[in-house]
Amino acid sequence: MMPWTKKFDIDETLDKAMHCFWSHGYEATSMQDLVQHMRINRGSMYDTFGDKRSLFIAALQRYDEQWRQARLTALAQAHTPVEAIRRLFHDWIEHALNDPEHRGCFLTNTALELAAHDREIGDMVAASQQGIEAFFYQLIEQGQSSGDIPAAINASHTASLLLAALIGLLVLARSRPERSLLESIAAQALAILDA
Repeated sequence: MMPWTKKFDIDETLDKAMHCFWSHGYEATSMQDLVQHMRINRGSMYDTFGDKRSLFIAALQRYDEQWRQARLTALAQAHTPVEAIRRLFHDWIEHALNDPEHRGCFLTNTALELAAHDREIGDMVAASQQGIEAFFYQLIEQGQSSGDIPAAINASHTASLLLAALIGLLVLARSRPERSLLESIAAQALAILDA
């Protein structure tokens, strides 16, 4: 007797779940929504991913790997420190303005919806935010070493400020995806790097 094998690509199916949760949030996404978006039957979904919360956590981890970790690594490798930081803000603004669903950032949306009520998910979001803050901190220190960022700037405080500005921008991008507003926020935050 042949062993039973899954007839779908797990990563591709998880991507579909991620986009479903990203568009609608955790509470507003029903199991039926997930079954339809993932194009697998309910039994296969439970067997592979567990319950809705387990699937959400897997989708959030997938988003963190693809959208945060991979993007930050690519920016840091391809650009000078100042340019990498500028590009992160610029890329998110362009994403916000070109996304017809105005989904914003899945991690930020999750922070607003679930982080205060679910310790495990809250810890995941906090770790991701700390990763972005560390990205800013490392680049600021590199920029200070090369002379591109003033040595007088406090790298830790500035990294925290940039994180707060980015999260604020991502929240506003959902309800007010206006280029002038978002670019103004980014410009004010990035101006500290020239101080």
